[in-house]
Amino acid sequence: MGSLSKPHAVCIPYPAQGHINPMLKLAKLLHFHGGFHITFVNTEFNHRRLLKSRGSDSLNGLSSFRFETIPDGLANSGDATIADATQDIPSLCESTRRTCLAPFTDFIKKLNNSPHVPPVTCIVSDGVMSFTVDAAKQLGIPDVLFWTTSACGFICYVHYRQLIDKGLTPLKDPSDLTNGYLDNTVIDWIPGIKPIRLRDLPSFLRTTNPEEFMLDFILGECERAKKACAIILNTFDALEHDVLQELSSILPPIYSIGPLNLLTNQITDEDLNRIGSNLWKENSECLRWLDTKEPNSVVYVNFGSITVMTREQMIEFAMGLANSEKSFLWVIRPDLVTGNNAVLPAEFIEETKKRGILSSWCPQEQVLAHPSVGGFLTHSGWNSTIESICGGVGMICWPFFAEQQTNCRFACTEWGIGLEIESDVKREGVERLVRELMEGEKGKEMKKKALEWKKMAEEATSGTGGSSFQNFQTMISQVLLPKTATN
Repeated sequence: MGSLSKPHAVCIPYPAQGHINPMLKLAKLLHFHGGFHITFVNTEFNHRRLLKSRGSDSLNGLSSFRFETIPDGLANSGDATIADATQDIPSLCESTRRTCLAPFTDFIKKLNNSPHVPPVTCIVSDGVMSFTVDAAKQLGIPDVLFWTTSACGFICYVHYRQLIDKGLTPLKDPSDLTNGYLDNTVIDWIPGIKPIRLRDLPSFLRTTNPEEFMLDFILGECERAKKACAIILNTFDALEHDVLQELSSILPPIYSIGPLNLLTNQITDEDLNRIGSNLWKENSECLRWLDTKEPNSVVYVNFGSITVMTREQMIEFAMGLANSEKSFLWVIRPDLVTGNNAVLPAEFIEETKKRGILSSWCPQEQVLAHPSVGGFLTHSGWNSTIESICGGVGMICWPFFAEQQTNCRFACTEWGIGLEIESDVKREGVERLVRELMEGEKGKEMKKKALEWKKMAEEATSGTGGSSFQNFQTMISQVLLPKTATN
């Protein structure tokens, strides 16, 4: 196939680490298995962060896998001294929704007028960058939305409208956040989901403000999801079967094609494999440290790319880890503690210097797949949850925001691979749960269950017979390719 007659997918993630990573995996799969020319669109701010963390030639890409940028519309994102921190999420959502359609549409028209690349034949966009649906409509090409959430988190978002209609959000009184209302209110009408506490639904409903921006934003993005040609989820049928069935009955075709990391592990193109997407500098020293440890002996601690905590919470986590007497690898981002640099107590450093290692960022998939890692203390982001399943590793869950609450609930009660920690974290609780996870009876059951899910994830992504692999191929042939014959 001549390079100018290839199908051409423009892939645009939401501009945060947990969205860029899975979108890059999907783009690589489209390139490798589907023969697509790929244009991967980051915001200018994140493009500069990637160059800073990965090196000045890291985004040169390949001749048929290019990196481009559009502005994110935020006033301060042109700052030359780029902070190693995720931008404010509500501001970013407001700005991308309001400002990105015009530059994105102009950018695609420019691509279509370039003699060096094939015409754009489809758009693969993050689910919360749904302004792309309008661009695709203008251009007469298919737009697939990739929601990087779990299916269970996504179906809860889809039912936000009913939560408002039933008067469950916004909350009537600020005291509802603390008086047990969130725990005692049971939601038993979301299809595909067993009765669930209000506190287990995505956290944007925890507001008393009828004008709450994030509520409005989610409502709009879920409404626009109905206009997409298809929706992709990074999950697999065996894990979220009931929810996937329910979603399929109310939305455009749903394709579960995960875990994406297991599919991308099968890519044999070395040049493609070298392309990375970490916005923080990775430290691979920790893998060598793990090599020196016994199997299943290390607790891996990482709260993802967005979670922030108070200095007091960090100290409680630290002392709980110290008192558990377990070995640990703790990833502490520069911006983990609100308003402060993350400073750990001297007694913690002294107590744990022989059995703990601190890192600013690490290759998480490799860490979770490492035989010495026996447990994961996590914020329950979806990438972390699915990577933990792929590693066969049980979790202690401390969800921070968005649908992490829902992922935590499913990990603990549906999938049998999680233990929930109180949001008001105390060292005694951390110590108790770490010991339970690493040596208790419940921890052993969770390990067994995690290994069963790992096996099912591997089956879903295996060769030509796995459900996720088949769904991926079907999505390409039925949604992304047909129109190219008539374009």
